[in-house]
Amino acid sequence: PKTDIVFLKVHKSASSTVMNILFRFGETHNLTFAFPRGGGFQLFYPYHFLARFVHGFSPQSPRRFNILCHHMRFLQPEVQKVVPSSAVYFSILRNPVQLMESSFVYYKGASAFSRVRSLEDPPSGDRHYARNLITFDFGFNPDGDASPERVQLMLNAIEASFDLVLISEYFDESMVLLKELLCWDLDSVVSFPLNSRDSSTRSTLPGWAVEKLKAWNRLDWEIYTHFNRTFWERI
Repeated sequence: PKTDIVFLKVHKSASSTVMNILFRFGETHNLTFAFPRGGGFQLFYPYHFLARFVHGFSPQSPRRFNILCHHMRFLQPEVQKVVPSSAVYFSILRNPVQLMESSFVYYKGASAFSRVRSLEDPPSGDRHYARNLITFDFGFNPDGDASPERVQLMLNAIEASFDLVLISEYFDESMVLLKELLCWDLDSVVSFPLNSRDSSTRSTLPGWAVEKLKAWNRLDWEIYTHFNRTFWERI
């Protein structure tokens, strides 16, 4: 089985459930984790990841960890300083419209959403929770233009860095692909959903609002549709 792993934990995308799977496997196999310096659950997010954010890392005597899976804003040259060169990289995505709706409920008190009455009126401004959150977590500029050339460069960069991108709406199929990538047995990827929202807080947006959110999160939508397609090609 593969034991050197980097998991980019994209917000509100079933990533806590995947993280729990990694914790369980790591504990069972006595693996080391790259925990955030000073405790906490995030690696100094929303700043780009730096190796010095990891507890126990020192430039004088660089240490490699088996698993890096806490929330971070991806920056591969720094990530490579704390994991072995053989590490497997993967992430998980969620439909950006549903992601935005979930973020709106979860981060309602955050400044990004504080003046927004409903998701049918997307927030203005450039707060990272409020627009192109996937793009931001992968380390790119969420307010960049969505020209075909720039989108293609972004997709190429993600494909060059990541061995697998999963889709949270197809979680069972995703776990099968992850099992095969990591050469784990089935028991290792069996999970229970974490941090899932009560159905009473979910709403059905009108079609025009969905299209408005797709346009507002255009970069995220391009990433999601591309990797949704490659996901099914792998299956």
